[in-house]
Amino acid sequence: MDLRDLHDLRDWLPRALGVAERWGGQFGPYEGHDAHRVPPEAFGEAFERLAKRMDHNYPFFHPRYAGQMVKPPHPAAVTGYLTAMLFNPNNHAAEGGPATTEMDREAVAALAGMFGFDAHVGHLTTSGTMANLEALYVARQVHPDRGIAYSSECHYTHERMCHVLGVEGHRIPVDGFGRIDLDALEGALRGGRIGTVVVTTGTTGLGAVDPVHEVLALARRYGVRVHVDAAYGGFYAVLGRAGAEGVEAAPWRAIAGCDSVVVDPHKQGLQPYGCGAVLFPDPRAGRHFAHDSPYTYFTDADLHLGEISLECSRAGAAAAALWLTLQLLPLTPQGFGRILAANRRAALRWAELLEASEELELYQRPDLDIVTYFPATAERSLSSIDAASERLLRAGMTAEADPVFLSVLRADADAFARRHPRVVRDAQAARVIRSVLIKPESEHYLPTLHARVAELAADARATP
Repeated sequence: MDLRDLHDLRDWLPRALGVAERWGGQFGPYEGHDAHRVPPEAFGEAFERLAKRMDHNYPFFHPRYAGQMVKPPHPAAVTGYLTAMLFNPNNHAAEGGPATTEMDREAVAALAGMFGFDAHVGHLTTSGTMANLEALYVARQVHPDRGIAYSSECHYTHERMCHVLGVEGHRIPVDGFGRIDLDALEGALRGGRIGTVVVTTGTTGLGAVDPVHEVLALARRYGVRVHVDAAYGGFYAVLGRAGAEGVEAAPWRAIAGCDSVVVDPHKQGLQPYGCGAVLFPDPRAGRHFAHDSPYTYFTDADLHLGEISLECSRAGAAAAALWLTLQLLPLTPQGFGRILAANRRAALRWAELLEASEELELYQRPDLDIVTYFPATAERSLSSIDAASERLLRAGMTAEADPVFLSVLRADADAFARRHPRVVRDAQAARVIRSVLIKPESEHYLPTLHARVAELAADARATP
């Protein structure tokens, strides 16, 4: 969302208020109560304090911010969220949010179609963590006596959720590109102690895409389920399944044959936090969440969302926000795909600039839109690279005139040496710079961003 979008919201947000006023007027007048009213001057003073506090923030909307997987929501998402928020629906049960329950189902059906599911059961969640918990909960229910395998580069939530669920976790090494190692995985599967393998399409650190198609074939030989953590990269299925923009098709097309998938619309999907989703291609998976309540589920409905979820209360406004966004930006290469294609073009172009740079070195070529690199130091030692990366990061974030906002990734000595065998291994690890080009505006801004980061790298190398 650029600053022009704020002008659009000046028009759309009053319309959101109008929707609530028009709807509420049909129920007739009633006497209000003073208990929750506050004087306008007190509201104004408190709001000014809030506005001042919000100055202490990073410019997530600007392409000079290339640190984490954060960007503002689309104006359609803001408008949809605020409109529904004024009604304050709860999508746990149909009686808590009749309209937004239907929007949840329709939005989730669109996500299921994005992954190639013919049938499905699923719902929106408050986060990818909760969505993964639900998927791993089903994994435990299907194989209560077997564990869950995940790569050493997967999100830490999987190891943590294994502890929560009381199942054995199996940490599998990765190859030289940060993807799950197939030989190591097969060795672990031979033991018969694994019931589900987690694959990641877009790891949090490198944005690496696991070979889902190869893992799926391997897992099926051992009677093992496959769960796809697509929280970050999942929307790239729009391009991947079509084989568009140079994205390898095989991993993305294989998702349709897996047992569950998680995606976070609040990352690539232009949604406000929190909005995740969990989907199962087999509708029978919903039976693992079956429960009843003496005070809910009293209205007629084919299925209440709470009946297929571990979560209870969930904001119906999140469903309205995603639903409205997908009405305008469909999950096609010509719709959402244009945004993703711009992000990836920017990442690949930056990789080319880094390979030609004297100040910076590319750490690993990006699969999606995360770029990793480090300052070129004279010593080429892990300790000097780590120190220079730290100086670059801090100098960029604290510069008054021309700041840039990046992040770092800790790479252990073995991982670093696999990619750069000539590095001097004088430390156990080194930090490299990590940039997430999650905004399509990065494509236009890239020359400016690269020049500024190269300048900071030169300074970091010169300053001991």
